[in-house]
Order: sequence, then structure tokens, then C-alpha cells
Amino acid sequence: MRKAVCAFLFLVFCPFLIAQQAMNNDAIVKMLKAGLSDDVIVATINASSGAYDTSPNGLIALKQAGVSDKVIAAIVAKGSPLITVVPPPPMPPPAALPPGVENVGAYYKDSGSAWQPLPSEAVIFKSGGVFKHVATAGLVKQDLNGVVGGTRSKLVISTPVTIILHVPQGRSASDYQLLRLRIVSNNRQFLSVAGGLNKETAGALRDVVDFTTTQFGPNAYQIVLGSEIGQGEFGFLEPVATSSKTPPSSGKIFTFAIVN
Repeated sequence: MRKAVCAFLFLVFCPFLIAQQAMNNDAIVKMLKAGLSDDVIVATINASSGAYDTSPNGLIALKQAGVSDKVIAAIVAKGSPLITVVPPPPMPPPAALPPGVENVGAYYKDSGSAWQPLPSEAVIFKSGGVFKHVATAGLVKQDLNGVVGGTRSKLVISTPVTIILHVPQGRSASDYQLLRLRIVSNNRQFLSVAGGLNKETAGALRDVVDFTTTQFGPNAYQIVLGSEIGQGEFGFLEPVATSSKTPPSSGKIFTFAIVN
């Protein structure tokens, strides 16, 4: 009877005694050879710090020593480092649009650093123009031969000038074209091609001016035009939507003249 009580006390207090020491593979084998059950060994593994060899060779050695799969699984779980999932940093709030740029359109910064709208004018597309393509999503960007009434924009500015394109939802600044307008008789005209060039259309890029943008707000893009653009009449052509492959007859362009 006394031996039975001693054995019971050993089984109860053994995990707590072992838990005070760092556990390893050898300690597991010793506990197994001492006759401790799998439940007691697993409880000890969970309650104790340990440094286990969970390499393939280490696990094979435990299996060959008679350690059960249940105990080996507990060792692997204890020896595996905890993976802390770090949530991505919150997205910064979109930059607020400056005062005066609330509506869709084109704006420039005047000499007093206030934002003013660029004048918008109607474009009449020539029926005899070189329309060849209609871009995806019904956006006409290619082979445009347009006419703007009058020989001068209402706005005359000098470089450098900062411009904001506040575009409709679903559009981007790349949907717009910056064009050099050529004075012909009593109006301003342009010819542009946004697609690939070939022998027939190679000259149509003459009026397209490259520009770079920086997005700084929802649907808002900033453009800085320097002195390299030169003097003359210019305009940002608004993308023209169409429901068919028939070229539109009119559109809108935001115009300005540059004098340096």
C-alpha cells in the first residue's frame, strides 16, 4: 500500500519537478523509460520551457526510443516558434484637395498661390479628320483633328506653372492629352495620335506634348510645366466618351497661353 501511494505521488509531482528544468529530447526519453503516461509527458511539455531537437534526425531518434506520435506532436508544437501576424500599417488618409479644386476639371496655381480654374472651350472635330481607332472603354484618344474657335486663350500665364487635373471617377491623367494649338486663320487647330505610328500617321504627333504627373489626392494629379515647353497656345484635351466606333463631333479642352 505504501509503495502504491509513493508511486502515485511521484506521478503527480514529477511533471512539476521536471517543469523547473528546461526540457529536451533526452528528458522525454527518461520520462518514457520511467513509465510515465503520454498524458503526463504531454502535460509536462506544455507546462515547461524546452529546447527540443525537432529536426528529422531528432524526431526519428525519439520514435526509435519508443516515444509515441502524440508526444512527438506535442514536442513539435512546443518547439515551433510562434508566428506573430503583424497587421499591415493603416493606409494614410487621402490627401485633401486644396481649396478651389473641389470639382472635376483643370486648375492652375496663380501668382498668389491660389488655385484657379483653367478656361474650358469647345472643340469641333473635323469630319475629314484622320480618325482610325476608338480606345477601350469607349474612350477616344487617337487620331484627333480638332478646331478651337478664336486665336487666343482667355488665360495667359508664364512658366513654371503648376496645374492640377481633377479627373472623373474611373479616369486618370493619362486619359488626357496636352496639345500645342496652332493658329490657322481665325481659330486654333491640333492634330494628334495617341496610338502607334506608321508612315501614314507619323506626322500626326506633331502637336502632342509629353507631361509627367504626380498623384496627390483622390482622382487628382499635379503637373508642373517648365520653360522647356516653350511659348504658344496649349490645352488639355478632355477624354471623349462614345458608345460606338463613330468619332464624336465635339469635345472640351482646357486652354491656356504661355508667354515667357
